[in-house]
Amino acid sequence: MSLQLSVAKAGMWWIARPILQRSSSIRLLRILAGLAAYVSLASTKDITISSWAGPGGGLEFMPANLRFKRVLIWFHGGGYVVCSPRTHSAMLAEFARACQCRIIAPVYRLAPEHAGGAAFDDGLAACRAVLASGIAPADLVLAGDSAGGGLAAAVAAALCAEGCPAAGLIALSPWTDMTGSGASYRSNATLDVLLPSRRLAELVALVKGDLAVDDPRLSPAFARFPGLKRAYLSAGTHEILLDDMRALAARLAEDGAKVDAVEQPDAPHVLAFNAPFVPEARAEIARIAEWLNQSPV
Repeated sequence: MSLQLSVAKAGMWWIARPILQRSSSIRLLRILAGLAAYVSLASTKDITISSWAGPGGGLEFMPANLRFKRVLIWFHGGGYVVCSPRTHSAMLAEFARACQCRIIAPVYRLAPEHAGGAAFDDGLAACRAVLASGIAPADLVLAGDSAGGGLAAAVAAALCAEGCPAAGLIALSPWTDMTGSGASYRSNATLDVLLPSRRLAELVALVKGDLAVDDPRLSPAFARFPGLKRAYLSAGTHEILLDDMRALAARLAEDGAKVDAVEQPDAPHVLAFNAPFVPEARAEIARIAEWLNQSPV
């Protein structure tokens, strides 16, 4: 493990995790999450970041060395209650640079102000807008991290149901099962350096609205994915969401997708978010770019 990753994990354990364990103020969490927008602005050089004019708005990341016509739609994480495309700008710039393709990061409504299926509705609307702009399903890849990984999977299932499956799915440390049935919520409760499992029920109550916790719009581990051909999933072996990733991988495989499910020893939640400072995070992004560029899209 690199010194940089050790430092990053220590910061999560001693600073971020206690805040997540104790704070009951969504406003405070949003302010703190917003500070991430100012981390590593240098990492966005040679990447053009512009406003996306689709429904709800968002950001678009365009590398100088654009090589592929495919489009990644990336849904940011944040438990459906915090963060935005801007908080994820450094990571998405790294992805755009490595994958050499255009990335669209839509804004979606957050809970508790907009609970239930609001995020799902916004995510599906964003995908429909991209498809309506002339992008073929064969050139569209859905992606996301944490809650955004779950959202990407839920929207991917909806596109499958409509008969126009995306070409692929990328989900990093995805939250896919709001029933909390995975054993890793308990077995990794004292090992996860960022997410406190004891607050899961509280977060679900803020997010679910009138929907059942096993509704596929919230919990894509219970969705179906006919026609989706490829998926790349990853999670750290000490994450409480490890079994959420495994459950999604199993469901995708049942429906015929070729799934690359990577379990990274002792990696923190959404390892790639630590780019560009952490070499392991850059290596993760490079692996995903290689996977993507070997795909038929």
